[in-house]
Amino acid sequence: MDRRSIIKNAGIAGVLAAGAAPAVHAQTAIRWRLASSFPKSLDTIFGAADDFAKKVGEMSGGKFTITTHAGGELMPAFGVVDGVQNGTVEMAHTAPYYFHGKDETFALGCAVPFGLNSRQMTAWMYEGNGLKLMREFYAKYNIINFPGGNTGAQMGGWYRKEIKSVKDIKGMKFRVGGFAGRVFERMGGVPQNIPGGEIYQALEKGTIDAAEWVGPYDDQKLGFNKVAPFYYYPGWWEGGPQLDFFINDKAFNSLSAENKVIVECAAAFAHTSMQAKYDVKNPMALKQLVGANTKVLPFPKDVMDLAFKESMALYKEVSAKNPNFKKVYDDYAVFLRDENLWFRFTEMRFDQFMQSQKL
Repeated sequence: MDRRSIIKNAGIAGVLAAGAAPAVHAQTAIRWRLASSFPKSLDTIFGAADDFAKKVGEMSGGKFTITTHAGGELMPAFGVVDGVQNGTVEMAHTAPYYFHGKDETFALGCAVPFGLNSRQMTAWMYEGNGLKLMREFYAKYNIINFPGGNTGAQMGGWYRKEIKSVKDIKGMKFRVGGFAGRVFERMGGVPQNIPGGEIYQALEKGTIDAAEWVGPYDDQKLGFNKVAPFYYYPGWWEGGPQLDFFINDKAFNSLSAENKVIVECAAAFAHTSMQAKYDVKNPMALKQLVGANTKVLPFPKDVMDLAFKESMALYKEVSAKNPNFKKVYDDYAVFLRDENLWFRFTEMRFDQFMQSQKL
C-alpha cells in the first residue's frame, strides 16, 4: 500500500503506525533584550534598533522577538558594552567610540577625526577588512558586531559664543563624543562626555560652553538652538560615524544558521534605513533652524588646520602605544588614502558643481 492510501484510509493514526509521518521540527521561541545608548525621543538613532527588532520578528515569523530599551532603562547609556560582555543582555545598539576609554580601537569602529565618510566606512566594513578586524578586536569583549546605521557627515555643534579663531577654543568646555575629545583637548579645549538625553540641561545651565550631537533633525528635537545661537560645520570628527549592534558571542553562536542570517539581514536593513532617514529629515530641519535665527557658520580655517594636525599626531602616538589600535588603524589609513584618491575625481567634483548650482 502506498503512502497516499495509508493517509486516506487510516488517518493520522495509520500514518504514525506505518512510520510515514512527516518530519516536524519544533522551534523554540527566542526572546532577546536590546539595550540602546540613546533616548527613545530620537526616532532616527533609537529607531534603528526598532527597525532591526521589527525585521527580525517579521523574518522569523514571530519566533524570534527582541525588545528594545532606551539608555538608562536597563543600564546606563555608557554601560552597554559591559552589559553585553557579561551577558546581562543579549545585545546593544550604540556608538562604539563612546568606549574609547577602554581601548582607543573602539573609535575606529565608529568614527575618528578626518576619517572615512559614510560610504567609505560601509565599503571598508563590508568589502574591505573593517568587519574582520573589528570582530577580532571585539572578541576580547565577548562581542560580535554588525553595522547598525550611519548618520552621514555631522554638524560641528552648538556654541554659546562665536568662534573666530583657535584662541576661542582655549578653555572651552565642549560636549563631544568619542575620540574627538582627545583632539579637542590637544587644541586647548576641555572635552565633556555626556549622554544625549542630558546635553540640553548642561548647555542651558552653562555647565558646558558648547555641545555637538548629530545634525539639524536631532539637534532641533533636542532644542539646542534655544540655548546656543551659533551652529558650526562641518563635524570634522564625524565624517561618517557608524553605529553598531553589539551581540554577546554566546547568544549569537547559540542561534541556528537561519536565525544568524536573519540577524545579519535585519542589521543591514537598519544600517541603510538610518542614513536614509537623516538625509530626508535634515534639510527641512536646517531650513527651520535658520528661519528661527540660528547662525550657521563654517569653522575658521585655522581651527580646521590645527584639528587636522593634532589628529594625525595623535594617531601616531596611540599607534606606538596600543598594538590593537595600530593593527586596525594601519589598514584603515591605507583604505582611506585609496578611497580619497578615487572620490576626488568623481564624487567631489560632481558634488562641488551641483552645490554651486541654483536649483
